[in-house]
Amino acid sequence: MRHFLSYFEEVTLAKWERPALSDYKGSDYSYAQVATEMKKLRIAFKRLGLKPGDKVAFCGQNSARWAMAFLATATYHAVTVPILYDFTPDAIQRLTDHSESVVLFTDERVFSHLSPLEATHLKAVVSLRNYTCLWAREPRFAQAFTDAEAEFCRLFPDGLTRADIHYEGSLDDLAIINYTSGTTGNPKGVMLTGRSLSANVNYAIETIRVTTEDTSLSMLPMAHMFGLTFEFLYPLCGGSHVYFLGKTPSPSTLMAAFADVKPYILITVPLVMEKIVKGKILPVLDKPAMRVLTRIPGISHLLYRVMRGKLMEAFGGNVREIPMGGAALNPTVEEVLRKMKMPYAVGYGMTECGPLISYKPWNRFRTGTCGESLGKYNEVRVASPDPEHIVGEVQVRGDVVMQGYFKNEEATRAAFTEDGWLKTGDLGVFDRQGSVVLKGRSKCMILSSNGQNIYPEEIEAVANSLPEVGESLVVSRDGKIVALVALADGAGTVSADALRSRINSALPGYSQLSGLELMKEAFVHTPKHSIKRSLYTDLNA
Repeated sequence: MRHFLSYFEEVTLAKWERPALSDYKGSDYSYAQVATEMKKLRIAFKRLGLKPGDKVAFCGQNSARWAMAFLATATYHAVTVPILYDFTPDAIQRLTDHSESVVLFTDERVFSHLSPLEATHLKAVVSLRNYTCLWAREPRFAQAFTDAEAEFCRLFPDGLTRADIHYEGSLDDLAIINYTSGTTGNPKGVMLTGRSLSANVNYAIETIRVTTEDTSLSMLPMAHMFGLTFEFLYPLCGGSHVYFLGKTPSPSTLMAAFADVKPYILITVPLVMEKIVKGKILPVLDKPAMRVLTRIPGISHLLYRVMRGKLMEAFGGNVREIPMGGAALNPTVEEVLRKMKMPYAVGYGMTECGPLISYKPWNRFRTGTCGESLGKYNEVRVASPDPEHIVGEVQVRGDVVMQGYFKNEEATRAAFTEDGWLKTGDLGVFDRQGSVVLKGRSKCMILSSNGQNIYPEEIEAVANSLPEVGESLVVSRDGKIVALVALADGAGTVSADALRSRINSALPGYSQLSGLELMKEAFVHTPKHSIKRSLYTDLNA
């Protein structure tokens, strides 16, 4: 297996003067300029006394400078600690300290709320805006970044050349500590090696074609492994010119970015695609005339092809594949996408696998599944006496799997089976061709009074198919099944009882809703745009 830095070195040498990283409507950096900024940072790291294996934390919005500092850290053989930008200041402070980070890259907004003196190992806080030192424990630490520029000019008076480029990395060294939860109490920092990152990058390059003429758009937070690996590392290592959106955009900004960047790939989460289909496509299909026309085979095919063309043009016109992950795709939305012949595929993963567990390219993807294992990079099993018919926990082992949780041996032991398989906590089966079909989270499953297993996600899929429903969450209250529903924009006045009756009409008797509550406020979401279930299920009686 090739280390991802090997790919990066190869493409750097091949595309030396060509663009590598850009902030959308901001600064552009060629591969040569990226290499130069990386070298200056590595000089600063050395003057700071940073050692291979030391921790470097990142907390900021996606940007080219975030990316270059990450690459500098990786090529210095230090360990990157990405921290989500929308964590609270207390959580950022706590995780910086827990990770034993020596350097923190962040922006002035975050820094203004921190108390760096209280971080035991921290030597310096560095601005992601211009790499200046915002704080240093000692004057000489601040001087390390000031003097790096002068030392670079002395060492390379004519600038870097291709002959100066050599990036190598160890597959088995710790590369990333990524915090998934636990910002209070005992944090869970996922320890990922170079092998895990490289397995994901190798698989993506081998499976989803990327060329040196391609452009891509980074929208998901790079502090989340889905965004870091599949919107940054894989496209860049494949030779794509990567643009960073920088912040959560409005729909109009996003459409403008698609038109300008013309990305070859659109990596997203089901919620975003569901909003597009439910907001733009389904209202057209629900018109009386369209309902008639879509029942006529030849005309139906033509209409769906026209809608596909318009949607693909809205994405910039160059998209070849739309990988989705992070949650199940609504069946109604998936049926529309299939009829439109959209090049989408739903994958499955988790931070502990850096992140991919299963996938299948869109032209071989089967509706309702999450693809197959990654072949030589991992194995997937369903812990069940009959994996095709009896639901069991999905478990995984192989190159992609984490080392464990940083300074949390108890959680690490609990995460693995006795024979060394990672326990995902997800329930599923295999279809006849070996693709994973997820049923839900084991901790979310509801056991009915008659012993029937009820998967909230299946009920939520039915609820979310109704045009009035924006999002839903199914919980157990006093032994009864209750749906929490956030109405879609423009839904108007809807009766909770009427909505519950319509949902129940599509459900089997054992999973009927006993109640339905209309949410007064929108659900709180995770960075991957799924609902934070714990905020609502913790209220269960």
